[in-house]
Amino acid sequence: KGKQFLIVGTKNKVVDSVARAAIRARCHYVNKKWLSCMITNWPTTETRLHKFGNLRTEQKTGRLNRLSKRDATMLKRQLSRLQTYLGGIKYMTRFPDIALRECITLGISTICLIDTNSDPDLADISIPTNDDAIA
Repeated sequence: KGKQFLIVGTKNKVVDSVARAAIRARCHYVNKKWLSCMITNWPTTETRLHKFGNLRTEQKTGRLNRLSKRDATMLKRQLSRLQTYLGGIKYMTRFPDIALRECITLGISTICLIDTNSDPDLADISIPTNDDAIA
């Protein structure tokens, strides 16, 4: 139906699996750290994504190399940080239809793989799993 999904998995054991699965399924993903209010405060996230895109464009065109060494280093550090936290959603152009973390706040139903140390009551449909099955 053309819906946008956002897959979230920030536990160290599933970071790579989340990225691979999301790329294979052509979904957006967050696999490092969930930034607070990433979805409920979408205008701020969108501003960060635009900044990230602009910095990527400047790096690809070589504009960062024309800056002073100090300024270029600061912007490259900022670009690296944005890549770490927003790399999986860099092509997200609108509010996603499904987001795991803030679905309760927004009233969206969720289906979750629940680890042994997770609260199964947070998900509408819980699928129990263990660490070995995810990794």
